[in-house]
Amino acid sequence: MCPRLAVFRSANHIYAQAIDDEACATIAAAGTTEKEIREAIKGHTGNKKAAGVVGKVIAERLLKQSVSSVVFDRGGFLYHGRIQALADAARESGLKF
Repeated sequence: MCPRLAVFRSANHIYAQAIDDEACATIAAAGTTEKEIREAIKGHTGNKKAAGVVGKVIAERLLKQSVSSVVFDRGGFLYHGRIQALADAARESGLKF
């Protein structure tokens, strides 16, 4: 079974985590509250650029662990704006949904 890539969006931040539901464990996570991501986006955490950086980082972390395919869980949020930007960046970085 593929891990689930769960996304959460707040007014100021966006987070993504890959969850292995069979083992009940988080495989990898990324969010705009991390220092390296904040530095890459220059402190603007609530926009599409920030979501794209989070998507790229989560994809890199998963590919490093030999996970290339996930199930996208948008968490009830519309597939639009920041959610779509995160998903597109993860796909461009090599992750398959």
